[in-house]
Amino acid sequence: MAAMPYAKPIEYEEACPEVRAVFDEIMTLRKVDRVNNFWKYLANDPATLRRTWESIKEIMAPGALDPLTKELIYIAVSVTNGCEYCIASHTGSAEKKGMTPEMFGEMMAVVGMANETNRLVTGYRVALDEAFR
Repeated sequence: MAAMPYAKPIEYEEACPEVRAVFDEIMTLRKVDRVNNFWKYLANDPATLRRTWESIKEIMAPGALDPLTKELIYIAVSVTNGCEYCIASHTGSAEKKGMTPEMFGEMMAVVGMANETNRLVTGYRVALDEAFR
């Protein structure tokens, strides 16, 4: 049985002006006609909505890492954290930025290997090599 959400999504029509402004910016920047449910739920707390949107814009913008690489990292972390919503959302974004099925498969192999070796290191309590200090 699925867990019941703590809040209801805020639709554009029922949103306060502050939330509508963020929704408008999201739709304009992303060239879409609606916002994802993630943003609708965050709209229950307009300050969190604005802060999260500002952070996402800054972090996911082109920089030393290209946007596709950032999406791949986002997917990898979301897989490790078990966030089905984020996996789906950022996989879609990565596909739009050029991710191929081969890239996804290779990234998943790295995620799986990193998670396995991380657990082995943790379980064996492997001491850090002097060379890595």
